[in-house]
Amino acid sequence: MVMQSDMDGMASKSAIKKTLVLSLPNVLTYLRIMAVPAVMLCLLQIPGDLGRWLALFIYVLACITDWLDGFLARVWQQQSTLGRMLDPIADKLLVGATLLALTSDRTIGGAALWAAAIILTREILVSGLREFLAELNVKIHVTQLAKWKTTLQMIALGVLIAGPAGDKVLPHTSEIGLVLLWIAALLTLLTGYDYLKAAVRHAIDH
Repeated sequence: MVMQSDMDGMASKSAIKKTLVLSLPNVLTYLRIMAVPAVMLCLLQIPGDLGRWLALFIYVLACITDWLDGFLARVWQQQSTLGRMLDPIADKLLVGATLLALTSDRTIGGAALWAAAIILTREILVSGLREFLAELNVKIHVTQLAKWKTTLQMIALGVLIAGPAGDKVLPHTSEIGLVLLWIAALLTLLTGYDYLKAAVRHAIDH
């Protein structure tokens, strides 16, 4: 009877894990990851304004899922280790790939390349620091400034995706996007310093 109960318990846990893997919040995260090559394809392979608007449409949907998957996971109590792992990965893939695509088609060029480099470097650095801190069982809570940084960064990239196509609708769209990108880069430096400071402090303590 005890063995049967243990087996039933294991089967129940396995069923729960499978359910969480295919839960809507996680499916939305999978879709956000799939949106990454779609955005790049539209920007780099579809010429003219059509490619820009298609890329922006997909990008905006991906950004919406970034908020929606976390909201649904909390409301429906479907938070999972898989979701916590994939969510930041999906965000970084979307930001990194979009920056590379916009740099490749010269929407981001000149001095603005430094802003893109700052954002990419910070994302890679923070990923490494999070992994290091996780090994020490140290958690760094997301600050309000970091949330503003993420929001501004997403908006800046969206405006830059519209780029030349957006300029025809709203003059100076591209310039506005570059200004927002620089502000996001500065916030990126500030928030990245918090992670670096925490990592260095715990490295010294250990």
